[in-house]
Amino acid sequence: MNRLEGKVALITGGGAGIGRESALLFAREGATVVIAERDTEAGQETVSQIRGAGGEALFIQTDVTEATEVERAVAAAVERYGRFDVIYNNAGGSSARDARVTDAPIEEFWAKIKVDLFGTWLGCRYGIQAMMDAGNGGSVINCTSIFALIGTHGKDAYTAAKGAVSALTRSMAVEYAQYKIRVNAVAPGATATARVLKLLQEDNVTSKSLDGQLFGIIKPEDVAYAALYLASDESKSTTGHILSVDGGLTIS
Repeated sequence: MNRLEGKVALITGGGAGIGRESALLFAREGATVVIAERDTEAGQETVSQIRGAGGEALFIQTDVTEATEVERAVAAAVERYGRFDVIYNNAGGSSARDARVTDAPIEEFWAKIKVDLFGTWLGCRYGIQAMMDAGNGGSVINCTSIFALIGTHGKDAYTAAKGAVSALTRSMAVEYAQYKIRVNAVAPGATATARVLKLLQEDNVTSKSLDGQLFGIIKPEDVAYAALYLASDESKSTTGHILSVDGGLTIS
C-alpha cells in the first residue's frame, strides 16, 4: 500500500478496462487520479468508485485525438492539483476491421494512427511539458502491444501504430532523461476487457494470439500492476523499457 502516496496521476481512457483497473489501483496505492476519458458516464463512474473508497479523483471529458482537449485536460489537472507526477497514455485499441496491409481499409489505418499513436503523442506533448515546467521529474507510461513485438497476421494498421508508440517511447526516454522524466511502456497481450472479449468472438487473429499465452487470458489488474511499478519510485532507474504482460506469448 501507499506506493504512490502523494503523487498525482493522469490516466487517459480511464473509464473502462485496463484504464479503470489502473485508476482504481493507483488510488488504492495513495495517488490522486485524474481520469481523461471520452465517455462521460464511464469516466464519472470510475471517479465515483475511487471517491467511494475514500480516494481523490477528477474526471475531465477528453478525446485524446484532439490536441485542444488533451491540452485542456493537462491544464485542468495542473490547475486543480498544482502538478502531476504520472501520465499513463492508456487510451487506444484495435478492431475487427483491421487486416493485412493489402486488404485493410485505408480509413482503418488512419483511425488506428489517430487514436493509438497521435493520442499518445499528444498526451506526451502536453504531459511532459507540464512535468518540465514543474521541475520535479516524473513518469510517462505508454500503452503499446505485444503485436508491436512479434510478427502476426491481420493487424497491420494496429501493429504499425503500436510499433510507433514503442519507438517513440525509447526516443523520448533519451530526450527527457535530463529532466529526470522516465518514459516506459506496457505491452499487454489478450486481456479480459469488454472490448477484447468482444473481439475474441469477431476476430480470429486475437483468438489465435490467446492460444500462445501460457497462462491464458490476462486479467486487467495484472496489466495495472505493471503500470503501477512504472508509476512508482521503484522504477526510478528504469526508462525506455517495454514491459510485456503477455503470459509468455512473445517467447512461446
